[in-house]
Amino acid sequence: MIISTKNAEHFIWGDNCDGWHLLLSDNLSVIQERMPPGTSEQLHYHERAQQVFYILSGTATFEIEGEIKPVEASQSISILPGSKHRIWNDQEIDLHFLVISEPKTRGDRVNI
Repeated sequence: MIISTKNAEHFIWGDNCDGWHLLLSDNLSVIQERMPPGTSEQLHYHERAQQVFYILSGTATFEIEGEIKPVEASQSISILPGSKHRIWNDQEIDLHFLVISEPKTRGDRVNI
């Protein structure tokens, strides 16, 4: 089956951010997300899941274990299990990215 944002399961998170489940299994999750300008995620960590964020367009700013790291389009960043992290969009355009989690993060998130 071909999956895109047009037919994937959609959800809204945070302050009007979008997510589309491109793949959701117990072992692997691939989500395409959109963050409008000025939005952010809460600082958190995952006990088991490792994640890779791949930026499709825009520039993301990450806080990982207290370090601030900008990540631009066509770049990725990986997050190890247990690492406290968050992402935000302080740009004037929408941020689009993929987040790939292994295993899935449902039930594995601890908010700080």
